[in-house]
Amino acid sequence: MRVVITGMGVVSPIGNTLDSFCESLREGRRGFTLLGDRVSEELKVKIAATVEDFDTDKLVNECGVEKREVRKLSRFTQFAVAAAHDALVDAGSDFTDIDPYRAGVIVGVGMGDLDLTINEGIKYGEKGPDKISVFYIPMTIGNMAAGTVAMKNPAFKGANFCTTTACASGTNAIGEAFRKIKDGYLDVCIAGGAEAVAVEFALGAFNNMHALSRSDDLEHCSTPFDKNRGGFVLGEGSGMLVLESLDHALARGAHIYAEIAGYGATGDAYHMTSPSPTGEAAAAAMSMAIKEAGLEPGDIDYINAHGTSTGLNDKYETTAIKLALGDHAYKTAINSTKSMMGHLLGAAGAVEAAAVALQIENGFIHQTLGYTTPDPDCDLDYCTEGVRNTEIKAALSNSLGFGGHNACLCFKKYE
Repeated sequence: MRVVITGMGVVSPIGNTLDSFCESLREGRRGFTLLGDRVSEELKVKIAATVEDFDTDKLVNECGVEKREVRKLSRFTQFAVAAAHDALVDAGSDFTDIDPYRAGVIVGVGMGDLDLTINEGIKYGEKGPDKISVFYIPMTIGNMAAGTVAMKNPAFKGANFCTTTACASGTNAIGEAFRKIKDGYLDVCIAGGAEAVAVEFALGAFNNMHALSRSDDLEHCSTPFDKNRGGFVLGEGSGMLVLESLDHALARGAHIYAEIAGYGATGDAYHMTSPSPTGEAAAAAMSMAIKEAGLEPGDIDYINAHGTSTGLNDKYETTAIKLALGDHAYKTAINSTKSMMGHLLGAAGAVEAAAVALQIENGFIHQTLGYTTPDPDCDLDYCTEGVRNTEIKAALSNSLGFGGHNACLCFKKYE
């Protein structure tokens, strides 16, 4: 069974509509914000990639959320509901005409509502256990994004779950949805990721791991593959895709953005936070996706890299790409959407999947921003000179998560 993308929705630091998101990609717009007095002076991190213009009224006016419900939905769940709504509108169907148990929802979330956990923990410490909010558990658990999306779209009663594989969560969610449809268990699935932990506690925690950029320069704070890269910019948002079997999509005359043709998932079995220096497991995920798609390494035109702007990731991901593609790695265009919108953690792979589909449909490869100094350890073509207008017939999207989780999707231009 072939699987295609027929609808997409995004909430991101570089656009909350597909049109604005696509335009930001093409024009090379950054979504970074100076934190200023939003955080304490002690915090060494000065920049985050926040969603500045998200309107919760949309949830009430368009997404079926009652006004009194809004405050009971964590920010990551709000993002997921809004992005899923837009994806269904874009797909041109609410799918109420099919068996509801053949329509599923799979949403990757890395951390849940961390800010609520901190605030309720403070309340517990000051006032005792009886003062913990009755809504704390249902608001903070990561699976509530998938659950709420289905509640607001009750035609989707099929497989419903959350993938939690750190920064690979969104890509794994789309990959598992792809498999559910390909193997005949579902006809349609809303799949993606959501995250909203760009808050001081998380910024401090990631900073103490030496993972975040401490730059205060909005143009040089996220610089994937650059020799002087200094860490990622923490972001937030959601990306949702409507996946359908090709037969179902054709039968209803759906618009098709691209085909998802392959999926690879592996584990490094190496380290809590560092990717494996050999790159073997990440390369295996790419090779699995390419093989399942019926392609050869030489068929890959473009890779949306995990590209976090951290010293180890960019170096070892480059090694992995060379292992997977061989000599063709040097002929393959590679970019990092994180150079524009930062690292959305559990939502990153999903928003990046939308970016890949938009680039395939519109025939361009966006620039990797912020790059100024070549690194001998990162010696591939990272699209640093500007946007490229070119046909993409086959592409990969990589996500590599803490814990050694590797996930890769292979996209084809639909023909």
